[in-house]
Amino acid sequence: MASRLVKLAGMVLGAGAVGALLYAERTRPLRKQMRKAAPRIARNVAMGAACQAAISAAEVPLTERIASRNAAHKRGLSGLFGGGIMGSAVAFLAMDYGFYLWHVATHKVPLLWRFHRVHHVDPDMDASTALRFHFVDMVVSLPWRLVQVRVSGIGPRGLALWCRFFLFSVLFHHANWRLPRGLDAALSKHITTPRMHGIHHSQNPCEMDSNWSSGIAWWDHLHRTFRDDVPTDTITIGVDDPLAERDTHLLPALRAPFAARLVQAGGLV
Repeated sequence: MASRLVKLAGMVLGAGAVGALLYAERTRPLRKQMRKAAPRIARNVAMGAACQAAISAAEVPLTERIASRNAAHKRGLSGLFGGGIMGSAVAFLAMDYGFYLWHVATHKVPLLWRFHRVHHVDPDMDASTALRFHFVDMVVSLPWRLVQVRVSGIGPRGLALWCRFFLFSVLFHHANWRLPRGLDAALSKHITTPRMHGIHHSQNPCEMDSNWSSGIAWWDHLHRTFRDDVPTDTITIGVDDPLAERDTHLLPALRAPFAARLVQAGGLV
């Protein structure tokens, strides 16, 4: 009974946080939206639902199995640091850093960019953009996710916590929400903010090749890939290639990664 109440409370808090984020987008927008919101959001939600189905079918059972074995055998980085609070913290950070490395790879490896481009081709950016991924991308990323869980040594509770943190972080930093400049600057030293991630979604390749962090922002500061010197009103969101307009729509977006010509960051190859 108690566990059910805890889960219910978590769901209510999560729904409240998402609702507050959507309200903040409407009251304090960071960017002027260029397209009609309803059709674009509907497409993004549909793509997100397909991604969630793929995650539930493949990623969740496999990662949970590995996490349970991690806890039972005290293995991975968590075990190396003795488990407990210290080991759990190291495992959490390792999971987040692993996603930083994967994000860089999705831009630099042509095969991975085929699928990740579907996310970047959105011509506007708000919380719904966080849902806009190709469902095959979830399958392609699965081997790396399994490596993350195994190497980090994260346990079931830590994995559940990281997944919740990661989900809210992705919704937060894609949100079209203008934070006070001083607050944004302070937060971006530690977590990925909407203004920070907006630079990453720029059509300019030099700007896109920055701010790779998707949760904790330390990795961009560590690797010197952090940028906050680009004014928001100078950024054009999306991908600058001849097929981008076509691929904003649902069915073309789903077909795009399998097209004969490869669209690489910065142009056609």
